[in-house]
This record gives sequence, structure tokens and C-alpha cells, in this order.
Amino acid sequence: MSASRRLLILGSTGSIGTQALDIVRRSPDLELVGLSAERSWEPLVQQAIDHGVDRIALVDPDAAARAGEAWTDGEVLVGPEGLVRLVLESGADLVLNALVGSAGLGPTVATLGEGIDLALANKESLVVGGELVMQLAEATGAQILPVDSEHSALHQLLAGESPGAVEKLIVTASGGPFRGRSRAELQEVTVAQALKHPTWAMGGKISIDSATLMNKGLEVIEAHHLFGTPYDRIEVVVHPQSIIHALISLTDGATLAHMGYPDMRVPIAFALHHPERMDLPVAPLDLAALGSLTFEPVDHDAFPCLRLARDAAIAGGTAPCVLNAANEVAVHAFLNDRLGFLGIPAVIEGTLERLDPAPIRAFETLYEADREAREIAAELVGSYTV
Repeated sequence: MSASRRLLILGSTGSIGTQALDIVRRSPDLELVGLSAERSWEPLVQQAIDHGVDRIALVDPDAAARAGEAWTDGEVLVGPEGLVRLVLESGADLVLNALVGSAGLGPTVATLGEGIDLALANKESLVVGGELVMQLAEATGAQILPVDSEHSALHQLLAGESPGAVEKLIVTASGGPFRGRSRAELQEVTVAQALKHPTWAMGGKISIDSATLMNKGLEVIEAHHLFGTPYDRIEVVVHPQSIIHALISLTDGATLAHMGYPDMRVPIAFALHHPERMDLPVAPLDLAALGSLTFEPVDHDAFPCLRLARDAAIAGGTAPCVLNAANEVAVHAFLNDRLGFLGIPAVIEGTLERLDPAPIRAFETLYEADREAREIAAELVGSYTV
């Protein structure tokens, strides 16, 4: 590893971003060269001051204007173009993309297009543009280092195995706050209940995706692209304790598991320091204290989002992009009390039915599919009563 790695963090005010900054504080070999946020300008400016960063970007123009007035010691870049400029002009060796939603795709493309290594916490980059994104990384030789705990675990488990030896990838799911509830029992759940995740502290969008199990659908698509594994060889199993993050089954009958207490600093640090490991103040696993680990199948009737994601993934083309856009619209509507919890999969399914998957010829195809899907999903949200 080079003496110092120049790191740019996109989405630095969110859950992943703030934990990444904790790792930067413990890592003299990481030099921070830029930070970005969507609209949280006050914490972003404070982070820039604390870490001696002189360039930041804000997607929201009003937030950027206010940051520019309040902070005169550096440069504030504006909008999606500002994010891309930050990537292109920062001189980073490594970009951590911790943005939420399809807004992360542009910076992912910019990073890989420049041949810069990418620590990827933005699932949607691969869900929406997986084929093109992986081709781009291959063309420029840039590495994609997964930050999701499940994909980081798979990345580590697969490192020592030849592709022919791997039978199956198994992603674990906590089951979210509504594990064990029937479809009928989910009819009346509230936003506050859906935001209460049993094991992880996350932002709003990701917490709702976890409650609907859509996050596991997105993770299956991500794993398919990252590891080149067919969908029929990627499984999801519910594991409420969130101690095993992923497993791989091998052709000789062995199954390997990656285990640890749920702490996102572990996969973040692994991506930022790869191929080396750093010391972290994380407790080693005490199996006797845990006592037991349990597993159960996914209830597809109560949580149809995982099935919808898998179907869209298998349909291919623009279908995963449509799935993602419809999900973002539906989750936003649910968070704003404009849609019931079970309305989320209903809006997604309705949008997928209305838009046939088209082949992806360029990133433009994706932006067009995303726009169309959002229009249809918004229309469907309007037709559902809360």
C-alpha cells in the first residue's frame, strides 16, 4: 500500500460517512481530499473544518449557497455536476461512495471512468447500472471494494477460492423490525415502527428498505454483479442476530461463514485499507455469551419486495433500474405518510408491469428508464389511499 492514500468521501454526513470519518481519524495513512452531502451543509462544513478539507460539494443548490456564505476558507461545488467535478479534480486514489439512492450512479461512473478505486456503499449504482459499471471498472482497471457488510463478507470469503469451487453465495438478513409478522399484520404499521431496526442504526431510506426486505433484493443484484454469480446460486436466509454476515457453500460440501458483531466500521475499514487490515476498537466475538444463532426462511408473502427484486433482476435490461426508481418514490411517499407500508411493493409491482424491460445500450437508457419509472410510480402513489 502506498504511504498515504488520498480519500474522497461522498455522503460524509450520513451513517456510513460519519463512521468512515472515525476510521480516518485513526488512520494516519489516509489523507482526506474532499467531502460531500446532499443538503446537510452545516455538519458538512464542520467536517471540512475538523479535517482540514478545502473542497466540498452539496447537491442541493440552496444548501450550497448557504455553505458558501458561512464558510469562506474553501470551495463549495454545486449540484450533481459538482459531485462529479469533486471526483475528477480532487486527485483522490480512492473514492468512498456513501450516497443514498440512484444519485450515486453519476459519481460511481466518474470514479471508475478515471481509473480511481471505488469503495462502494451505494447499492443503487450496481442495481441500476451493474452491467455498464462492471464493464467500466474492467476497462480502466479500477477496483470496486464493497462496503456493505454482506458484500464485504463475501469478498473476504471468496478471496481464497477458485471460482469453480463455489457452489452458492448466501446473504443473511436480520428480518427487519417486522420479522415474524403476517401480511395482514403489516397493514397498519407506522413509519416510526418501520424505522426501528433491531440491529443496525441507519438512515431513513435504508431502514425502510430493511423493513420491506427490499434491501436484500438490492443486495442480491449487487452480489450478482460484483462476483459474477448467477441469480439461481444466490440465496437469502433470515438470521435475526446479524452475527453471520454472509456464507459461501463450496463444491466439496464445506460452507464458510464470515462472523462478527454488527459494526459497520469493520467493512468500511476493510475497504479503505484493502488489502491490509487495521486495528479497530471492536470486541472480539464471544460465542459462549451469544449462546445460539438462529436461521429461518424468508416469508415471501409478507415481504414481496425480495421476490420483485429477483424477478426484475432475472428480467434484466432496464427492469432493475425501474424497480429501484419505483422503490425510491414509494419509500419517500411512505416516509411522508402518503402511502401505507404494503403500498410500497404494490407501487413497485404496478410500475414494473407498466414498463417493459428494454436493453441497456448506454447510461442514457438508464436515465430515461429512471425518469419514466418515477413518473408512473408517482401516479400510482396518488391512486392509493393511505
